[in-house]
Amino acid sequence: MAEVLHVEKREQMGSSATARVRRNGRVPAVLYGHGQPNEHLSIARSEVDALIRHHGRAVELQGSVADTAMVNDVQWDALGMEILHLDLLRVNLKEQVEVAVSVRVHGEAPGTREGGVLIENVHEVEIRCPAGSIPEFVGLNVSDLQIDQHAVASALELPDDAELVTDPETVIAHVEVPREQVETEGGEGDSEPELIGKKEDGEDSAAE
Repeated sequence: MAEVLHVEKREQMGSSATARVRRNGRVPAVLYGHGQPNEHLSIARSEVDALIRHHGRAVELQGSVADTAMVNDVQWDALGMEILHLDLLRVNLKEQVEVAVSVRVHGEAPGTREGGVLIENVHEVEIRCPAGSIPEFVGLNVSDLQIDQHAVASALELPDDAELVTDPETVIAHVEVPREQVETEGGEGDSEPELIGKKEDGEDSAAE
């Protein structure tokens, strides 16, 4: 589902004009692609914040420009607190696009009840789907994972209209025994210490 953004055209460019846009509570943006001229826009910060909060990717532009697009890049300030700029790529919402989406693990791995730890190896995967149907995330059920078992990308829960681009054998999560426990168990044993300088049977004494 595409989110609606109400946009205004920016007539003036440059750092001072951009700073003025931000002071007025708006986020500068550029719309490009499909062989059409670039459009320099601004969007209310509240709408951009909601878009990012909902992990939105596909957008419908209304206002000074009427178009459909996909969020191609988000530029943040140095502290990662404020959005400075949006790059919007024109798309037909029915066309197939390749995008990175986050992985959300759910379920309780039985191996964790036996002292194991669930490790998430990969947090994002690439999928191909219609631009207007990009999911917020894809799920991974780890309810069957025992110690020393893993789940691969082919086990991800994809929407019906999406396909996996990431290698299906990529390990997404696994359950392992904590390193400290392995080292402790590995240090136990009944082996005797080596006797340094012990003579071999039959060896003559130097004193004889």
